Amino acid sequence: MGVTYKYFGAPDGATAARVPISMRPEELGGDELGMGGMFTKIKPETMAAMVLTGIEGVPLHKVPPLELVVLHPDYAVVKLPMTVVDPLRGIGEEAVGAAAFIWSTVPDRGGPRDAFNVYQLLHEWQDFSHRLHEAGHQAYCLVWP
Repeated sequence: MGVTYKYFGAPDGATAARVPISMRPEELGGDELGMGGMFTKIKPETMAAMVLTGIEGVPLHKVPPLELVVLHPDYAVVKLPMTVVDPLRGIGEEAVGAAAFIWSTVPDRGGPRDAFNVYQLLHEWQDFSHRLHEAGHQAYCLVWP
């Protein structure tokens, strides 16, 4: 069994830190985490690097670290910078396609490699980015070992 990542929106770190630990990943997604969260096997560090490098052109060594909100023996919650979420809202099809192609050429253990799969993933992230913005939330990720 691998690590599961649940991306969700919350208005602030205090709210994000109150993620219920007694629930299994497949049970999450209610009001506490905001409807429309996303489950994935893609690490938040990978998403941050892909968006900032593939879309924004930031050199990989300048991608900022994620902010740790909670570190618990059973789970962790990290905050993704808005610089990772916001760029997705304003790009068009060409930029999504170019970023998908760039990411598909980078060796990634266990992650998507096919450009079309990456393209679909980016569209899911784009929708997620719009939902976060409309709700006035920031992006967080709940990680289970």
